[in-house]
Amino acid sequence: MVEPDRLNRAVTRLDAHGFQLHFHAIGDRALTEILDALEHARKTNGDTGLRHHIAHLQVVRPEDVYRFRALGVTATIQPLWAAHDDQMDDLCIPVLGEQRAAWQFPFGDLRRAGVTLAAGSDWGVTSADPLLGIHVAVNRVLPAAHGERVVFLPEQRLNLATAVRAYTSGSAYANHLDDTGSLTVGNRADLVLLDRNPFDGPPEDIARTRVLRTYVEGALVHAAD
Repeated sequence: MVEPDRLNRAVTRLDAHGFQLHFHAIGDRALTEILDALEHARKTNGDTGLRHHIAHLQVVRPEDVYRFRALGVTATIQPLWAAHDDQMDDLCIPVLGEQRAAWQFPFGDLRRAGVTLAAGSDWGVTSADPLLGIHVAVNRVLPAAHGERVVFLPEQRLNLATAVRAYTSGSAYANHLDDTGSLTVGNRADLVLLDRNPFDGPPEDIARTRVLRTYVEGALVHAAD
C-alpha cells in the first residue's frame, strides 16, 4: 500500500524520532518491503532500541525468516488463522498457488530461527480467547475440526511452552512491559488461574481449558460463575 522509497523514508524518520512501529503484512512482497525499510532505518540510525514488530505474517518468503532476528524485529502472530477451514481451502490456497501456500504462517521456522514471537488475536476478526489461539498454534487444527481436517503445515507447529510464552512474555516484550508477562519475583501479579493444567493433557484438549480467575497487578478482575 506504500511505495518502497516512501516507506523507507517514513520508517527511517519515525525510528529516528523514537516511534516504535507496528506493521500489518499479509503478502510476501509487503513483508519483504517492510523488512527492507527497517533494514534501511537500522543502517541510517543504528540500533535505537525500539522493538518494531510485524503482525499477521500470512505469507513469508523463506529468505526473510532469518531477517527478523538479524534486525531485532518481533513476529506478532495470530494463530487462529493457521488451520484448514473454508476460507483457507477455498479462497487462499487456490489463489496463492502451491509455492506460496507452503509459506503461510511459518511459526515453527521463525522459532527455529530464534525470532521473538508475540501473539494476539486480531479481534474482532477472530476470537480474542488466547487459549483458542494457543490450541491452533500447537495443533494447526481448529478446536472443533480434529479428525475432520488434516493438520495445516505440521512442520510449523509450536510446542505448548513456546505458544504460551508468545501470548505472555512475548507480547509483554513487544510493548516494553518488562515487569510483567512471566511469573518472576518483583514482576506485577498479572496472571490467570486455569481449571486444568494444559501441559498434563493431550494437545487436542488445550481448547477445553477455562479461565477461573484473572488478576491484574494482584487485584481480582474476573471470576468465572
